Amino acid sequence: MFDFIAYPLANLMLLFYYFLGHQTVVAIAVLTVLIRLLILPLTLGQQKSARRMQELQPKIAKLQKKYGKDKERLTQEQMKLYKEAGINPMGGCLPLLIQLPIMFGLYRAIIYCVPTTPLQLFQFSHHIYKWLPGVVGLVPLQSAFLGMDLGQPPSVAQWWSYALPALVLATSWLQQKLLTPPAASDDQSQATAVNQQMQIMMPLMFGLMSLQFAVGLSIYFIISNLIGIAQYYFIPVDRDGGGTGGKGQKQSERRK
Repeated sequence: MFDFIAYPLANLMLLFYYFLGHQTVVAIAVLTVLIRLLILPLTLGQQKSARRMQELQPKIAKLQKKYGKDKERLTQEQMKLYKEAGINPMGGCLPLLIQLPIMFGLYRAIIYCVPTTPLQLFQFSHHIYKWLPGVVGLVPLQSAFLGMDLGQPPSVAQWWSYALPALVLATSWLQQKLLTPPAASDDQSQATAVNQQMQIMMPLMFGLMSLQFAVGLSIYFIISNLIGIAQYYFIPVDRDGGGTGGKGQKQSERRK
């Protein structure tokens, strides 16, 4: 179903593999960086929205004190505040929805480049872009990495491979935590509930996928999460715009 994504990604992996010393992990890492660059506008928007929501927490706390007994009115006032600030509290779902097909496509791409059955090898052989330099005859790629098979899921025989799903879980949790604005203990709004659920469910989902899918996909998850964490800390975002009228920046400057 995701072969329309998998075939181009697999061919890119072959190209990177050819030019980067025939190292499959390096090819996956470079492909991960490329994917992160392509979705950078989405992730920067998500990061900007998360920081704006953090800046709005004092105002949200005031609304909770004022309308704490009227949940319906509280929700209306919070949504009004988000609208004035140009924030979509559910905006964090969009980057995920965009990435999910890419994840499944990349999984298929890894299987095609590191096939475990003759059928997988045969299926992909008809979709190799022969006009790309050096890609013909490369499949199957070198699958060994630290004694693990990149084309196979973690297994008891390679018990240390279970460290990768654990790293996926940890890095996914940290990245999601950075993008989830803090909420007051009595905040029962729908947006807050969804954000709190995502902070738990998303890392668990990626961790379970890492247990069931090829080890190579875990490499992608870990590198992608580390890039996302680094992006949050080291890439500044414009906190103005989107209806804030510069309020976010002025509040930040006053706090300093």
